[in-house]
Amino acid sequence: MQTVAPYLIAAGAGLLLLIGWWTVVAGPVVVVTELFLAFSHTGDLYVSILLATLGLALALLGAGAWSVDAQRFGWKRIEIRPPGKHTFD
Repeated sequence: MQTVAPYLIAAGAGLLLLIGWWTVVAGPVVVVTELFLAFSHTGDLYVSILLATLGLALALLGAGAWSVDAQRFGWKRIEIRPPGKHTFD
């Protein structure tokens, strides 16, 4: 008999990622949980690797413009300046 706890944790963190709430926390939780499921051979290996990769990408990219995090904390924008145009004041 296998436990359902990792599946419930992954589903809960995936739901948080889906609505865009606590993206920075939920992404790594999905990654760790899916890698645990992949290495424990309790589910489909390729699905777990795919979900871990998606969780990592969302954790690194952050929440989108329509996410709950963006509505609560504001959407961060990074401006990249062309090389050679630095101003150090």
